[in-house]
Amino acid sequence: MEWGRMTVEGLPAGKDFVLYPGGGHEWDWATTGTRHEPGIQPADVEELLSRGATEVVLSRGMDLRLQVDPRTAALLAERGVPVHVAETTEAVRVYNALVESRPVGGLFHSTC
Repeated sequence: MEWGRMTVEGLPAGKDFVLYPGGGHEWDWATTGTRHEPGIQPADVEELLSRGATEVVLSRGMDLRLQVDPRTAALLAERGVPVHVAETTEAVRVYNALVESRPVGGLFHSTC
């Protein structure tokens, strides 16, 4: 993990990632209309949940510029899904600790 670049075991290096139990891919924000504001969209976390994640880690970027859309937070709360929101290096640390013991998903932004 460094500014603008992440490496994930089994995937090509990239900038932003969607990770879920058993896999992942580079995160293309344009797919769901994600922008720094209002932030991570419900469709972004829906993919994690549909692929088996029961807990979610959301990275807000290295400078905390990426927001979490209030609709996304509401969706996770309604479904009773534990969520961890943090600066990217902390989010990576949390994800790596959780993935050892439970089906966790994560969205990771490696720049601002």
